Amino acid sequence: MARRYDCNDATDRTTGLREAASAVRRGELVVLPTDTVYGIGADAFSSEGVADLLDAKGRGRNMPTPVLIGSPNTLHGLVTDFSEQAWELVDAFWPGALTLVAKHQPSLQWDLGDTRGTVAVRMPLHPVAIELLTEVGPMAVSSANLTGHPSPETCDAAQEMLGDSVSVYLDGGSTPGIVPSSIVDVTGRIPLLLRAGAISVEELRKVVPDLEVAN
Repeated sequence: MARRYDCNDATDRTTGLREAASAVRRGELVVLPTDTVYGIGADAFSSEGVADLLDAKGRGRNMPTPVLIGSPNTLHGLVTDFSEQAWELVDAFWPGALTLVAKHQPSLQWDLGDTRGTVAVRMPLHPVAIELLTEVGPMAVSSANLTGHPSPETCDAAQEMLGDSVSVYLDGGSTPGIVPSSIVDVTGRIPLLLRAGAISVEELRKVVPDLEVAN
């Protein structure tokens, strides 16, 4: 039976974050609010947890799960060949709605799907998410919806779709909106915008003027 906690209540929030962290460490799934929509998450280093996440969403391995982190410093252990321009994007837009696709450290023992040696990583601008990520470390997180359905802006909407496939729901109220994060590929010499989202091309080019846009 799934447990749900109201993170707008101080006591419930403390209990919920503790229970969510315990669930993540057991390889179970949790739903958490982010600065875009609600996400469903698992320990990024739990292959079974990530597989369960994909199953809960009805999503294939051909759509790898992004990773959320609680601090830019965590990047040092996750990525390699991270350019100066990539760090400038981190400095300008994290925490926030910018996802960076980078080469992951080849030594990492994780299975996020068919990633081809890369990872899509982001630090969300939401206090509940950051607190959980700081406690448990990197999490594989995808929007908390069934594939093909709208991304949820409320905990109710997420729970209606995912039900008891999730152990803990952290209810932070309505999220800011359904505009997704912008995605920039920093694996090459020139940053490449893969998906326009909450951060515009113009804003990104103020930091990296040579940013290219994928066709």
